[in-house]
Amino acid sequence: MTLAIIHSRAQNGLTAEAVTVEVHLAPGLPGLAIVGLPEAAVRESRDRVRAAIVNSGYQFPNRRITVNLAPADLPKEGGRFDLPIALGVLAASGQIPLEPLAALEVLGELSLTGEIRPVRGALPAALQCAKMGRALLVPAANIGEASLAEHAIVHGALSLGALCTELHENRLSVAPRPILEETVDHGPDLADVRGQLQARRALEIAAAGGHSLLMAGPPGSGKSMLAQRLPGLLPPLAQDEALEVAAIASIGHGGFDPALWGRRPYRSPHHTASAVALVGGGGNPRPGEITLAHGGVLFLDELPEFERAVLEVLREPLENGRITISRAARQVDFPARFQLVAAMNPCPCGYLGDSGQNSRCRCTPDQVARYRGRLSGPLLDRIDLHVFVPRLEATALTSATPVTAESSATVRLRVQAARALQLARAGKINAALGVRELDRDAAPDEAGRALLQTAMTRLGLSARAFHRVLKVARTIADLAGVAEVGTAQIAEALRYRPVDQTP
Repeated sequence: MTLAIIHSRAQNGLTAEAVTVEVHLAPGLPGLAIVGLPEAAVRESRDRVRAAIVNSGYQFPNRRITVNLAPADLPKEGGRFDLPIALGVLAASGQIPLEPLAALEVLGELSLTGEIRPVRGALPAALQCAKMGRALLVPAANIGEASLAEHAIVHGALSLGALCTELHENRLSVAPRPILEETVDHGPDLADVRGQLQARRALEIAAAGGHSLLMAGPPGSGKSMLAQRLPGLLPPLAQDEALEVAAIASIGHGGFDPALWGRRPYRSPHHTASAVALVGGGGNPRPGEITLAHGGVLFLDELPEFERAVLEVLREPLENGRITISRAARQVDFPARFQLVAAMNPCPCGYLGDSGQNSRCRCTPDQVARYRGRLSGPLLDRIDLHVFVPRLEATALTSATPVTAESSATVRLRVQAARALQLARAGKINAALGVRELDRDAAPDEAGRALLQTAMTRLGLSARAFHRVLKVARTIADLAGVAEVGTAQIAEALRYRPVDQTP
């Protein structure tokens, strides 16, 4: 036999595209040529494959070898094709049987010793294989991740030599599907935060309705502590949501750890991050921080320190919940339904509006205006909740008997009850409601409508701000178990849309 065909998959966004690895042996000068739009890492696989075959105790054919990765117009990247190429070479030269490989799809990177190393995107590949009714052979390190796909038949291998022995004996073992349990670790507890009742209330509203939140205040007031505790207030991910979050992590750097199943992601990029780091990109587009935060929280600390062009990329995904990356030859869609939580100082030095540190603020009005001008009006308009986090009084920190604050578990029960009302009423959380759904579910009573009309005139609220006030008011009503949005809910929602970031 001089021709062998092995099935594999290339990663294209969240989709694992089918790839056929065709290996042909022919007379001529010895060598290995790879065709089919391979990138540098794929072209280098010929050296890894040669060394892995020899060091596994097999003979590398002294013939002209041609490897075709079809379809030819789909870019191929990474070391994921090392193992299928090596198996194709061995099968075409008659050193291993081809029949057991006919029903398999194969992924894996080879070391020079023949060890099979893990690859990115094992879970999306397993999901596609399950749809096609085929089994998937992955590195042993990817077994836990690939086995998360329901109805998937997953085989694992530690080394090329051991795999070839199993193929000779036709005894590939099937990896068991892991028992998926809801995580019991909800992260830092909200009870650790002393005082800051208004900020805690805003955090609870944000968690209940899926709203974005901007916290402004002097350094050390607890903004980062509050943001880190938001994931612990959110309800657990549903099965399909957890699978989507796991698939996104699978194609990111480092892959997905099955021990994190069901845990909402929390991403906190540094303010030096570029627009591509947030959105994603590359020749073969990979997800950025926005997509990696899908289903969880994206925390941007020191918001005005980000480049303005970087912050502007947040506007579209905040509205649409998706990010589209376009390249000359392809277009990739990534989900991006995340909760934005941001923190900032009120001025360059950070102490403007702090009653205990007024003497330390030397910022001129022009400096403050330039500092806040780094944030565009359209971006701020898309943030539902704006809250000032003041400096904590010394007595709250030094008291021998501090006031016991509510724990994350207690607040999470109220958040889950409010979200249950939203899902039963509209099938979605309040932050995702459309205009017609707001008219149906969040229309205020007469007094509330009059208050909102007055506020729009005096504060100059945009139509977008009007709708976001209604969404927040609807969430406040759900937390209180009130069926109709009234004056109290509208008044509280308006408190979170100040024209200034100081109290």
